[in-house]
Amino acid sequence: MRDSRPQSLDTLFNDNSAGALRNVQQRAVALLKLNRAVKALLPAPLQPWCRVANFRQGILILETGNASWMMRLRYEQSSLLSALRAEILPSLAAIDIRINPSLMTEMAIKTAKEEINQEVMADPARPARKLSAESAAQLESLAERSPEKLKAKLKRLAALAGERDTNETSRNKKR
Repeated sequence: MRDSRPQSLDTLFNDNSAGALRNVQQRAVALLKLNRAVKALLPAPLQPWCRVANFRQGILILETGNASWMMRLRYEQSSLLSALRAEILPSLAAIDIRINPSLMTEMAIKTAKEEINQEVMADPARPARKLSAESAAQLESLAERSPEKLKAKLKRLAALAGERDTNETSRNKKR
């Protein structure tokens, strides 16, 4: 029967311990180092769209976001294989490339965030958006002909015309 008493995480990851968590940690660190090495060998446009998924039985498994990146990676496969054999993994037999759509969505989100940050950093003194009195009047008239739920939201939006900055709504303000 296993010892089910609580243990400190320090003992599970300790260098003297031969536990399963230590093996998992070592494997994860090795894959991260391998991932960095593979990305350093790839052309710059391909680097963000490729990552090491696993290495087992002499086969390196790479993931990429979609089929077009997979084809570009296949063009680099032979040079990558020979470079990895020479520098890091002499036991490398083959490279298997797989498509992982979640990598594509992760990169799309990351790219969008970077674009937004660059846009904000490019013009930090950008004037705040303001709602004109004419737009507020249009919203008020539209609210009169709308269902109750939409009416309340349109009126709240129209009320922003008198405020300094439309980036901050009344629900974000401290009362």
